[in-house]
Amino acid sequence: MTIKQSIFREYDIRGIFQEELHALSVKNIGYYLGLEIGKGKVVTIGYDARSHSPLLCDYLTSGLNEAGCSVLDMGMVATPVNYFSNYIEIEGMRSDASIMITGSHNPSEYNGFKITLDKKPFFGEDIYALGRRIASQLREDIPDNPTRQTINVKQPYIDFMVEHFSHLKGLKTAMVIDAGNGVANTVLGDIFDALELHYEGLYMEPDGSFPNHHPDPSVEENLIDLKERLKSYGEIGFAYDGDADRIAVLTHKHNIKGDQMALLYAMKMQNPTVIGEVKCSQVMYDELIRRGAKAIMYKTGHSNLKVKMAQTGADLACEVSGHIFFKHRYFGYDDAIYATLRMLELIADGVDLDKEIEALPQVFSTEEMKVKTSEEEKFLIIDAIKERLKNPPSYFPKIIDIIDVDGVRINFEKGWGLVRASNTTPVLVTRFESTDATLAKVYEEAVNQLIQEAKESL
Repeated sequence: MTIKQSIFREYDIRGIFQEELHALSVKNIGYYLGLEIGKGKVVTIGYDARSHSPLLCDYLTSGLNEAGCSVLDMGMVATPVNYFSNYIEIEGMRSDASIMITGSHNPSEYNGFKITLDKKPFFGEDIYALGRRIASQLREDIPDNPTRQTINVKQPYIDFMVEHFSHLKGLKTAMVIDAGNGVANTVLGDIFDALELHYEGLYMEPDGSFPNHHPDPSVEENLIDLKERLKSYGEIGFAYDGDADRIAVLTHKHNIKGDQMALLYAMKMQNPTVIGEVKCSQVMYDELIRRGAKAIMYKTGHSNLKVKMAQTGADLACEVSGHIFFKHRYFGYDDAIYATLRMLELIADGVDLDKEIEALPQVFSTEEMKVKTSEEEKFLIIDAIKERLKNPPSYFPKIIDIIDVDGVRINFEKGWGLVRASNTTPVLVTRFESTDATLAKVYEEAVNQLIQEAKESL
């Protein structure tokens, strides 16, 4: 049995159960990660609703135990609860690292590991180096030893949220929440009930086969049932991905994207610093600056944004897909449950969400589109595009400037186009925006032609 290097991704470790994540690979991941963490260190582990998550927890624990770590098992939890374990004392102990076993929004046969060491994301070259070390020093003799101590982190998390948002108690706003059969409701219902909030729940029972719809709220078709229920009940709807670190917010009029959420949240902060990923609308950056905030554009990816927040002292960060990171009054990681309560706080303060969204400058933007390529070629194509843009073809619209913090974001006179290589899948990601619907299409066609020419030049 071999260990595929492709499971070691930019932000996490991810693969198909038994085909890529099996006893040999996961024990070795646990062992060599345990050596990285350090002998005698405390590691907290949680897992999502997938049927194979507990077995992977056994394998992972066996490797960590072999490395001399002390393993604390919080059971089935949301990823934000896993992150939370890094910031509290647990039965007289402090966590040195946490590992979340989750396939996030991927299909049910997938699983993986999101890793935090010393409150910092373990990602990028650290993950790639771990993969190389396992490949060169593979151990086939790691014994089964799933011994670990069971702990309760859900209750401290619930207590924190209820205390932090006690002023929301009895809020009359009616809500529909779609947990997508993920793990959001391992804590969400308890928090809402303690705060005496009014809600109806869809697909609240954790079920890793995801029998009702795919747990990815950034895809419109996965919001159909929530939209339908909102027609007859509730003023606002919330949907979550499989591990509850990503949120969708719906009113009767709008599906509020992550960059729009950031503008809403920033309204109640004093001169905040806000980081947006490279896919965020220019409207967000311009509006933040107009309102006296500092706006920073940075790379896509939850690990990248957490690191950038720590470097800059930013108050808030966001991805269009619904990862929202609060350092303002929180710990600086992406938490869809916390983001829900902060949105309800805005409503309680009298903010009209629809009115605020409709007051923003109107732009025409495409959904995120993906161009299939290969792992070997995707970054080469980006390099080829950058080279061609030094002397753009005659058909190309006038370029104002180019931002290359993550791929290529080309600013035109009335909009922008983006092409970047996905760090997790063999695709190029594109997005386009303009104040003119026709120009948005022109930008899209020009960049797509450039992509094709770059591919052919390899």
